[in-house]
Amino acid sequence: MPIRERLNTEDGDFLDVDWYINQGDIDKNPLLIISHGLEGSSDRQYVKGLIHVMQSEGYNILAWNYRSCSGEINRALRFYHSGATDDLDFIIRLAHSRGANQISLAGFSLGGNLTLKWIGEQGEKPPHFIRKAVAFSVPLHLSSSSRKLARQENRIYTHRFLQTLLKKVNEKSAFYPRDITPGMLANIKSLNDFDEVITGPLHGFKGAEDYYEQNSSLYFLEKIRIPVLIVNAQNDPFLSEECIPYELAKSSDFVHLEAPKVGGHCGFYPKNYQGITWSEKRAAEWFRI
Repeated sequence: MPIRERLNTEDGDFLDVDWYINQGDIDKNPLLIISHGLEGSSDRQYVKGLIHVMQSEGYNILAWNYRSCSGEINRALRFYHSGATDDLDFIIRLAHSRGANQISLAGFSLGGNLTLKWIGEQGEKPPHFIRKAVAFSVPLHLSSSSRKLARQENRIYTHRFLQTLLKKVNEKSAFYPRDITPGMLANIKSLNDFDEVITGPLHGFKGAEDYYEQNSSLYFLEKIRIPVLIVNAQNDPFLSEECIPYELAKSSDFVHLEAPKVGGHCGFYPKNYQGITWSEKRAAEWFRI
């Protein structure tokens, strides 16, 4: 069972994290930090599945929840978003300060974008304690992925995401009525609208497209200097062609890309599924090298 801890951020907010520590000692085993997807949490099955597999590999785990994703609305006006690497940086530095000196990273979907962007931001000299990373089902190019998500066939997914996001924004509007008004929310009919009205302006961007352009991890891949594995299925309904950058990966010594024909979005269930997904096995293999 995990140990849940509430971490107070420097801006007066909080992040809830789950620790899975083998032998009760953080410095004796490598640590894997897992970042979940849009409107997910540390309790999602794809997170718990990877935790189970990587614990059996001898890893300690830190699975963190973004602001407002742990079941309680966060305090600050800001939320989380695809490029909020300041929170991931806070988590990584805290783990290192507590003794974790072999840290690897894993991210799913939005969490994959967040992970890759953070690594790229470290540039030529990433922290010596960061070892490797894996990212599954990553919307590397946010703008084109947003357009694909808006297609009719994805309506069932986008509706679910939008409903939970709007519920959180409604809760927050009670604390920030001047910043989030009923008129703003009435105009939100799609995820792109949400990013145009809420995500962009609340986090210092001009709107949705400015937010997408500044935070797409595709633009940070060339700066990556630790080994990363990106796995994006060709039949992922959320990802555009730009999210499978074959040529860029070929030219990089650090970015490894795999694009299986099937796998969907954060799925990768084998035909003979017996409790472990293909992606969980692949992650374990990657981190063994």
